[in-house]
Amino acid sequence: MEEEVLHVIDGLYNPTNMSDPSHVLPNRPSTLTCIVAVFCCIVFIIVGCVGNLLTIIALTRCNKLRNATTAFVVSLAVADFLFCAFCLPLTATRYVYKEWILGDELCTLFPFFFYGNVAASLMSMTAITFNRFVLINCYQVYNRVYSRTNVVLMLALCWGFSYLILVPTLAGRWGRFGYNPASFSCTILRTAEFGSPRKFLFLFGFLLPTATIVVCYSCIFYKVRTSALNLMSHNNSSNGNKRTSRLWPKRREEIRVTLTMLACFCTFQVCFLPLMVMNVFEDSIRYPVLHTLASILAWMSSCTNSFIYVLLNKHYRDAYGQLLCLLKHTGLTPRSTSCEGASGASRTTHLRGEDKSNQSQLSVSRDLAV
Repeated sequence: MEEEVLHVIDGLYNPTNMSDPSHVLPNRPSTLTCIVAVFCCIVFIIVGCVGNLLTIIALTRCNKLRNATTAFVVSLAVADFLFCAFCLPLTATRYVYKEWILGDELCTLFPFFFYGNVAASLMSMTAITFNRFVLINCYQVYNRVYSRTNVVLMLALCWGFSYLILVPTLAGRWGRFGYNPASFSCTILRTAEFGSPRKFLFLFGFLLPTATIVVCYSCIFYKVRTSALNLMSHNNSSNGNKRTSRLWPKRREEIRVTLTMLACFCTFQVCFLPLMVMNVFEDSIRYPVLHTLASILAWMSSCTNSFIYVLLNKHYRDAYGQLLCLLKHTGLTPRSTSCEGASGASRTTHLRGEDKSNQSQLSVSRDLAV
């Protein structure tokens, strides 16, 4: 009883809605809901850590998949791995005790890394989408845009932006990170002087990248459809038939890879959008079970991409297969794998580009064969 009184007193000074003290201690999730949440955390930790670690190792060891697209995919896998390895275990303890028991310092850092990690995932998806956009719509400048130096700078921008946008809140200059007794969670709290950045972060950190991705994919599929119609229009001539048969395999690879990345983006949106809406309109939604279900759905997004790669992309399946075969032979530790099964499109383009004028096209073709 004394502990609950202390929570109420603390909530009067640090509430999410300062004018409504009854918001401090609403009905909390039931014990069954918390058990389900902990069970899901454990499953997602195991599946997410193993799946994302396999993705990171398989793609970085595969010579034929060392390109700009793979760099951004690995960045996404790293973000998901860190989420499963760091954020989910701390979240599980919160549901076990229905309190935050890990101290004030970690309570401040946890939401900083949690939201920063989510932003890094979304920024990596944005980088992947823009990469596919340039590859398909601006093919001539692709090699200049995605040089090794530029790719490193883009990766640094993705991760730097994701955390820099949260620095004002970490410093207490626009809201603050802290404990909210209403949801027994460490999150973004409103302050009387600076308010809360929740809506801004939702609009600028979530909706803006999402809108960018939607526009890029719309342009990509418009370009693919236009190219397909142009190829079909040349079918009446023998030269057109040869050109169609030569370009169609490459175009099909472009579509397959783009669909794989689109599936990852759509899955992320389906999983994280409910939680974002819950966080923005937290004052209006008083059903703890909905918050918990939205959270579980968001956690699941960190371990779905590996399954999408396996189901939709043959080249990633080959890379995973090569790695798993190596793991069976514990005595063999080669530095890298050739991923011959994942290099079909690259070999096809290489045969077409034996002359010196097609050397840059060979580099681009490796991105098409992701």
